Amino acid sequence: MKTLHVAKTIHGSPLRRALLFVVLTLGVAALTAVPALATPPSGLMTEFIVGSATGGATFAEMNLFAKAGDYWRLRINTKGESDLYVVRNTFAAGGQTGWHTHPGPSLITVTMGTITAYEGDDPTCTPEIHIAGTPSATFIDQGGDQGVHILRNETGTTAVTVAVQLVPAGAPRRIDVTPAPGNCPF
Repeated sequence: MKTLHVAKTIHGSPLRRALLFVVLTLGVAALTAVPALATPPSGLMTEFIVGSATGGATFAEMNLFAKAGDYWRLRINTKGESDLYVVRNTFAAGGQTGWHTHPGPSLITVTMGTITAYEGDDPTCTPEIHIAGTPSATFIDQGGDQGVHILRNETGTTAVTVAVQLVPAGAPRRIDVTPAPGNCPF
């Protein structure tokens, strides 16, 4: 009886073998990759009062100093132009911003309802509660390298914030963070 050999050695160039290796490697990686845990906003509507989704109102370089009375002082120094945004964020019951940061400071006022803020670098995930009409209604996000945060409406009613934001000209107003920090269970 005669044995039939159907297997044939593939004689390919080193380039062809390398290409086959790359294709197989990418295929395996695509099948085993774990998707990033993005934290997009939900239940949130943002309205631009000053600026737009594509850019803010641009100011020239600033070197400002103001003093009123014996104690109140303000200093703003920038190198280069800055974009100013004023945004109104309306949070549905249970709505949230997702974990994010900003390249510059935000002055935030809760104008309706209650907002709970969490900081990404707080190992205890301690909530900061901001209630419209109370001294806690206003707060500052320093932005820049100060870390990431999330704002949540943990109540059953609508909440609204107004934020005044100053960022370097041309920089994104908001930077989503992926993956979410691991300090908070939600």
